[in-house]
Amino acid sequence: MEWISTLINGLLLGGLYALFGLGLALVFGVMRVVNLAHGEFIVLGAYAGFFLIGWFSQVPVWAMLVPVVVIGYLFGWLLQACVLNRAVRMGNVLTPMVLTFGLSVLLRNGMVELLGADSRAVDAGGLGSASMDLLGISVGLYPVLMLGLALAMFATLQWVLQRTEFGRIVRATADFPDMVRLMGVKPERVFCQVMGLAAAFAMGAGYLLAQRTLFTPFSGVERMLIAFEVVIIGGLGSFWGAMAGGLVLGVAQLFGQRIDSNAGSLYAHLLFLATLVFKPNGLAGGRK
Repeated sequence: MEWISTLINGLLLGGLYALFGLGLALVFGVMRVVNLAHGEFIVLGAYAGFFLIGWFSQVPVWAMLVPVVVIGYLFGWLLQACVLNRAVRMGNVLTPMVLTFGLSVLLRNGMVELLGADSRAVDAGGLGSASMDLLGISVGLYPVLMLGLALAMFATLQWVLQRTEFGRIVRATADFPDMVRLMGVKPERVFCQVMGLAAAFAMGAGYLLAQRTLFTPFSGVERMLIAFEVVIIGGLGSFWGAMAGGLVLGVAQLFGQRIDSNAGSLYAHLLFLATLVFKPNGLAGGRK
């Protein structure tokens, strides 16, 4: 029964990990850019939620996710429009990667300077301590809701990209960025919208994680590592692959801790290494 409980909790943790990788997979799938500042986006979401709750204490904690996501979208849109589009236009894969690396360093040190290096957390209130019975096992209600939210967000994004005009424009821009200009589409504007969505997902995930664990301005490195592993295990550019990668990573981490309490995330990292060696295309084989 303990192993079943570990499996269930690993899947619940994996739902949050999958959200970490969703924005990263989206940006890579459309712009072929590895955003090395993605971890700092996640931490920014945690800080945004922390201060919004302090300013608007009468608003329920769960409802504060909406303004955090909106702030994330605006931040990502402006960042792409003002900075990253210039690097993407150069056509060199390395240039945007180096730029986002520099951006991650700037954001990390800026948060330390403005907000300090103290650990913080968001109090989830009664929702954070509530539990429910699942297959005879008591599990936290909050992780279950996060897994459900992750599935809903993945399904919504997939539907938008496959069934809407905006999705068709995004997919066309991803495959033929020069050709869509002949149809009156500006790839730069599409990239702004995509980066806005990616930042919204990242900051929303950061806010959710802040209700489960402590965070500091230096937490972005660990968050970025998780997001990167999720995307690689799932398959580059594959959204449902990222979902599967997050679930597998969460299960591997908790099973490893069950086997060895001092292991931390070691077994999850070993799974990542094994994926690179034996199945470098990931679980989804590179499918979108």
